[in-house]
Amino acid sequence: MDSVASRSLPAGFPAPPPAPSWFESAIAAPYEERDVEVEGCRIRYLLWGDASLPGIVLVHGGAAHAHWWSFIAPQLTRHYRVAALDLSGHGDSGRRDEYPREFWAEEVMAVASDARFVGAPILVGHSMGGFVCITAAALYGDRLAGAVIVDSPVTRPDPEAEEGASGRSFRNPKVYATPGEAYAHFRLVPSQPCENDYILHYIARHSMCEVEGGWTWKFDPRIFARFGPRSAFERLAEVNCRVALFRAEYGLVTPDIGESMYERLGRMAPVIEVPAAHHHLMLDQPLAFITGLRTLLQDWEHSRPRKPPA
Repeated sequence: MDSVASRSLPAGFPAPPPAPSWFESAIAAPYEERDVEVEGCRIRYLLWGDASLPGIVLVHGGAAHAHWWSFIAPQLTRHYRVAALDLSGHGDSGRRDEYPREFWAEEVMAVASDARFVGAPILVGHSMGGFVCITAAALYGDRLAGAVIVDSPVTRPDPEAEEGASGRSFRNPKVYATPGEAYAHFRLVPSQPCENDYILHYIARHSMCEVEGGWTWKFDPRIFARFGPRSAFERLAEVNCRVALFRAEYGLVTPDIGESMYERLGRMAPVIEVPAAHHHLMLDQPLAFITGLRTLLQDWEHSRPRKPPA
């Protein structure tokens, strides 16, 4: 039987595994593709939902892309207009000579501005994307309604950067003869179990592009060089908007890292654990993550942050 995920597959790409109806409905939801230029670089982003609603910007992790959120974003559109961008050096966006987090933070804010959201947006960032959101919240917090940091271990390098520096997956991306061969080499970094093969299939086919000689991954390996004066942990103390932290039960933000982040934020940020989840929690526990995020956002809609006493 035909499925949404089976349409427009490149020749030679394996057929998708069976997927539940909620996922098929989500990836079938209509969205716009838009571009905005930031510091001379074209940034591609996807946009779902009603233009009269307040906005959310979803920020992917290292070597990932906007379609990591394609099955999450439509679950939020009852109350929000939702954008997901390809950071420079990722997905279908342009490339730069260098990738400071400050540039990526500027890209996030430019997407929010170009989308013309109603009011100040909320940022949601996973892994390296969480580091980007921390930077944006430190630099532009007065223009944000909040930032949600998802399993970003700020007291250590993000896992993609560690792999880029010492591993083989990201430093020298190979060119494969067929998309099927490329798919056979697709894996998550850091490695983790994920029983939702239909999600892995979907994000893998959006992770590759055709080049001379075959197929390769869309990311620029130079993204893993680190530029910028401040670490994500240092930036936490400079954040100027409300913040919430998500951690996966078996993820990279261990309880002690979560506690140190909580302390650094002045004990004012909720810390939400997604049970039975690993680092890529939107892949292996998507519905639990959506439920937690919806609950947090509804609370934020009906409450106001209280500043700590001077």
